[in-house]
Amino acid sequence: MEKEFFADAFAIFPINSSKYKTMSALWAEFTGTLLLLLIGNGVVANVVLKGTKAQGDPGSWIMITTAWGLAVFVGVVVAGPYSGAHLNPVISLGLWLDGSLPTVLLLPYMGAQLAGAAVGTTINYIFHKPHYDLTSDGASIRGSFCTSPAIPHTWSNLFSECVGAFVLMFVVFYLTEGNIAYEDNDVPLGLGSVGALPVAFLVWVIGLGLGGTTGYAINPARDLGPRIMHQLLPIKNKIDSGWHYAWIPIVGPLSGGALAYFAKEFLLTTL
Repeated sequence: MEKEFFADAFAIFPINSSKYKTMSALWAEFTGTLLLLLIGNGVVANVVLKGTKAQGDPGSWIMITTAWGLAVFVGVVVAGPYSGAHLNPVISLGLWLDGSLPTVLLLPYMGAQLAGAAVGTTINYIFHKPHYDLTSDGASIRGSFCTSPAIPHTWSNLFSECVGAFVLMFVVFYLTEGNIAYEDNDVPLGLGSVGALPVAFLVWVIGLGLGGTTGYAINPARDLGPRIMHQLLPIKNKIDSGWHYAWIPIVGPLSGGALAYFAKEFLLTTL
């Protein structure tokens, strides 16, 4: 199985689609409208409700979410041809459950993602060190490493991370390579780097619509790796690394990713 996996040239998020029926039209309309309202009204709530990350300064939040979406685009473009560009344990878990990632690669992928996040955030700290030294707000310093909730509330924060990762993984299951019909054959429509754009837009809109409560880690490696480095690095004016909260950006996203797999199975194999 591993040999076949590597031989597939690592299409971005390769999905095992041969076992699925077509989702019924009514369930497709229901699911699509659900996501439309969840994210659309989520954006409104993030801007107008008190205590969210975007409330009072939506321009900065747009800048942050846009940059994260583009950062995903950059990572996917580089890693896609060689690994499938998971970049996130949630994606790796979902594709493993789907049978698209060999078991032998699951933990190594997650380890590589965690290490990459730690090294990337360390380089960022060195790059901005004079500015870190001038910053006296310890919460802002920690916020440039890892996430924290706008309003601490364990179950609400856990639910937020679970839902955000659910949307990420659920939509990823529906991202497929383009094909055109030609003389009774399906011809792949190669998009090259453009194929990473749907993933970038997905992460961007999740941040805009669902990120205002917890900062939308939706990626355990993205949160845990930088949090470890926040603990270890000799950062001036830093506060605690928020370990009391650290389990939420791990358990929430992984749970959401697993639930997305089971929801997809229900919709595509049962209905």
